Formats: sequence, C-alpha cells, structure tokens
Amino acid sequence: MALQHIVYEEVLVRYTDPNQATHLLRQYRPYLETIPSMRRPTESLITIPLPIAQIQRQNPNQNGQRQQSVTAVQLPCELVFLMCDPEWRVKTDVEILIFIHRPGEHFPDLLNRWRQTQVLLQRGYHWEMPQHHQDIFSEGAERRLPLFVLLDYSSGRMRRGMQAAQLPYVCLHLTQSDLEQAKSKATQG
Repeated sequence: MALQHIVYEEVLVRYTDPNQATHLLRQYRPYLETIPSMRRPTESLITIPLPIAQIQRQNPNQNGQRQQSVTAVQLPCELVFLMCDPEWRVKTDVEILIFIHRPGEHFPDLLNRWRQTQVLLQRGYHWEMPQHHQDIFSEGAERRLPLFVLLDYSSGRMRRGMQAAQLPYVCLHLTQSDLEQAKSKATQG
C-alpha cells in the first residue's frame, strides 16, 4: 500500500507542471486539442493542484429575499487544468478536471467525486488562482470536462466501469525507473 501512495503522489506532482500536463493530455487527444497553443504550453495551460473554488450561494434572508454569499470549497479532484489564451492572457471557456485513482478507492467512490464536483460547480464560481496567475480572470467556464487517471494498481473492474459509464480516462504505467526515482524522492522528503 505504501508504494501505491508513492505512485499516487508522484503522478500528482508530475502533472502539476504544465509541461507534463500536456503529456498527460496527449494520451486523450480530444482534450489535447483544447490547448490554445502547443508551442507555448506553459502560457496556455494553468494547473491548479487540489483546487479551491469560491462557490456562490443564494440564501434567503429574514425579509424573504435572497442574499448572495460566497463560500470557499476544496473540490474532490486532484487537479484542474485551465486553458488560457497566451496572447491575451485570458482564460478560455474550457476547464479539465483531473481525478487520479487513489489507493484503495473503489469505482463508486471515484465516480462520486466527479458527481460531487458537478453539483458544486453548478452554481456560479471562480477559482482560487495560483499566486503567479492572480492577474487572470478566474470565473468558471461553461465546459467542465473530467479526465480520470487510472494507475498500475487500478483494477480491471475500474477500467470496465469507466468504459461502461463512457467516461474519459487514461491508464498510466510508471516504469521501474520512475518508481525508483519516486521512492528515492519520498525517502529524501
């Protein structure tokens, strides 16, 4: 089980880097095509690990009228990829939500994380942006696309479930060299 956690963390760390994120999207071509400029991936793709969204809520006040409030919520996905026009430095209308299969997680649990995210993002929202992207408008998008990442420890049942539900997924297979590097990094802290 410890090795599975190391693999999970390594995948999360790897795809937090926009250059590596494009490598992940190469495995699912329809999403790769949403990147505005492949020549400038670090300017075209913003990655937000363990994302927080500011969710707008309508609450009735004592007069019976609706009062709007905003609540910060950490979403149950690992990463969000925001597409950004590199020339104008504005976010496009496509967001890709990455769900990495967690060690010991079953298919209904993984699917439920996507469903929870859908419910949370139905209302108006905007993203808590990384410090170096604070200048970019972070309002939510119309197109929120999930991508499920299955790993070596993911069961065949998990893959069959993804196929049956017709959900977009990729299967990552870390090499022995990748595993050894991840173990080495984990012991170094």
